[in-house]
Amino acid sequence: MSVEQIKIPDIGDFDSVDVIEVLVSEGDVVAVDDSLLTLESDKATMEIPSPVSGKVTKVSVSVGDKVSEGAYVLDIEVSGEAAASAPAAESKPAPAEKAPEKVAEPAPAPKTEPAPVQPSPVAIANAKPVNTQEMGAAYHASPSVRAFARKLGAELSQVSGSGPKGRIIQTDVEAFIKSVMQGSAPASAGATGGAGIPPVPVIDFSQFGETETEELGRIKKISGKFLHTSWLNVPHVTQFDECDITEMDQFRKDMKATAEKQGVKLTPLVFVMKAVVKALQDYPSFNASLSPDGQSIIKKKYYNIGIAVDTPNGLVVPVVKDVDKKGIYELSRDLMELSVKARDGKLSPADMSGGCFTISSLGGIGGTQFTPIVNAPEVAIMGLSKAKMQPVWNGKEFEPRLMMPFSVSYDHRAVDGAEGVRFTTTVSQYLSDLRQLIL
Repeated sequence: MSVEQIKIPDIGDFDSVDVIEVLVSEGDVVAVDDSLLTLESDKATMEIPSPVSGKVTKVSVSVGDKVSEGAYVLDIEVSGEAAASAPAAESKPAPAEKAPEKVAEPAPAPKTEPAPVQPSPVAIANAKPVNTQEMGAAYHASPSVRAFARKLGAELSQVSGSGPKGRIIQTDVEAFIKSVMQGSAPASAGATGGAGIPPVPVIDFSQFGETETEELGRIKKISGKFLHTSWLNVPHVTQFDECDITEMDQFRKDMKATAEKQGVKLTPLVFVMKAVVKALQDYPSFNASLSPDGQSIIKKKYYNIGIAVDTPNGLVVPVVKDVDKKGIYELSRDLMELSVKARDGKLSPADMSGGCFTISSLGGIGGTQFTPIVNAPEVAIMGLSKAKMQPVWNGKEFEPRLMMPFSVSYDHRAVDGAEGVRFTTTVSQYLSDLRQLIL
């Protein structure tokens, strides 16, 4: 018998991830790939599987701790055979101390806070920009402080921390609320992060009739925060258009049998992805992000497309990488695999990072048009609606054509209106005549 020290595996370029569930305890027997822990970042949740089978003899983490790649979390007693086949990757040294001592909420300092004359600890202009590509990089606070901030409606990304290594403690949140109430928070706060915006009135709805309160799921809580941040920070413009996909859809149907032999299902979405990438190459401002100070634009030379996927737990956006380098069958296969992982809750941080442009398709459900919210720090997102047969004038007569309405919301700081119209028109042309994609 031997004891394997289990450590956090490669979770991408992320650090300080919250432990929200410990799924095993001392004495439990686990098999390979059984879930041991559930971690939560600002973007998604992930489960850490067991690399070996055996008996859990020690658990060194608890809910509320923060862990990073290589952090020691527990011991599993395995048999000789299992030990021999255990991954060699566990050779990375564990941190000298486990995460809880880094994340324990410091006791509020006994210092007195002078009145309004003291500058607010919240310097919005100096606040670190929110980086949605890194988990926990926007701010550092313990779960209890996060809960306290949520209760008061404080946006932690706008709070400067006075704790160790810039950690936000409860007195920082209290000082932030005080500065807002006294009107000493910078005027730009409302424009950049929502501070100072009048809150929605609190109403006891039970006075009007029976009610039931149901807590939002974790994914909706996480995505809701990012949607709110994007809505407050990005000056949205939405351009509506439609395209004739009659020939495209007929080609898709003609290739259906061949695709099935390849083990894939052809959907209109993969053709839209190829058309979007071609349009992004024509209009690089859409394949970009603004610098944190908003004074320059970072144009990307790679083409990764995020696809919004509806799951039982909420909306997630896995990213299909290198769309420009893949064929229709390969893209269909990638899309199928990511969709299954999304619905099973198995997406990794790598599956959800690196996006350049997002597509949200509601065509399978219905609707005519909608205005999707930009998935910042991207600068544009496309919304697909349900295609339907319509009479279209061809110059001599009306003929039935399959028309698909779509919209593109974009950040008006990066893209102006004329370029927005040219982009949607170009996408429409590519989808109406797929031959243009090879020119």
